[in-house]
Amino acid sequence: MRLGINLGYWGAGMDGDNLVVAKEADRLGYDVCWAAEAYGSDAPTVLSWVAAQTERIDVGSAIMQIPARRPAMTAMTAATLDSLSGGRFRLGLGVSGPQVSEGWYGVRFDKPLARTREYVEIVRRAMSRERLSYEGDHWTLPLPGGPGKPLKLTVHPEREHIPLYIAAIGPRNLEQTGEIADGALLLFSAADQLEDTALAHLRAGRERAGKTLEGFDVCPTLPLALGDDVNALADIFRPYTALYVGGMGSRTQNFYNRLAQRMGYEKEAAEIQDKYLSGDKEGAAAAVPHRLIDSTTLLGSVERIAERMQAYAAAGVTTLTLAPAGFSLDERIAALRAGTEALERSGLA
Repeated sequence: MRLGINLGYWGAGMDGDNLVVAKEADRLGYDVCWAAEAYGSDAPTVLSWVAAQTERIDVGSAIMQIPARRPAMTAMTAATLDSLSGGRFRLGLGVSGPQVSEGWYGVRFDKPLARTREYVEIVRRAMSRERLSYEGDHWTLPLPGGPGKPLKLTVHPEREHIPLYIAAIGPRNLEQTGEIADGALLLFSAADQLEDTALAHLRAGRERAGKTLEGFDVCPTLPLALGDDVNALADIFRPYTALYVGGMGSRTQNFYNRLAQRMGYEKEAAEIQDKYLSGDKEGAAAAVPHRLIDSTTLLGSVERIAERMQAYAAAGVTTLTLAPAGFSLDERIAALRAGTEALERSGLA
């Protein structure tokens, strides 16, 4: 099992430290450094900045939002980043959510699975440098009846195949991800429930494509906090969990709330959402069960984290992405180093 690092969103208050964290992850042998985007910082700019000042670590988008860019533009960006980084780019894609898609980008959040499938097909064709033509329900290239003609990408990526990941939560999205992608970006993954909540669906998609999970990158992101008091550490992530389960989306379209329900927290998920959407964010955070936080994070001593890493590896995780928590740069670096120490102690390095 490999380790990754997730820098989160630029502008989240730790910007000045993120390059130091990325360079330390590079030095420690982490496999990939991911950056996110929502409606603030964009991922490609941050990844360019990191790639220019690191040597070995891959850089990946977690995620580049599908409604934000035409698929050909995404292919151009991926090819450019792969070329400039010396073959270290990984393309992570996702549809985002209805609030961001429609409120920020002005793109209807309809038929997300079909839209993702077409998007991936166009991106792959463009990155393969064949002359680009496509006829689908969401995109037609070139536009009919006009002066457009099939064009070919002029940039040569470093590699013939740039790894493509999809952020997936729901069963149907997970199945399609297994079918059309090289890896899955997961959130709120509990090791003892990973088979039912993710792997069974990914495997079904791989089988539909005539493949197995061999070589497919199962890549959950887990917050990590180092310390002796597990309860106190879990409390750090109460607002984060409440935001996703309670407020990430509308009452009828919150994929994380549905995931919490599938994990056995039906009553709690409803309470968290009710409180969050009514404006009681503190009450929503207080309603998050400790077990939900503890099972979807890495908390405690290096020895405890090592045991949890063994459980994730046994469950089928191939790249464990860490989001090291800390109120200072020193604390974040200590958590980052604890990750590599735990991996070594687990015997998985």
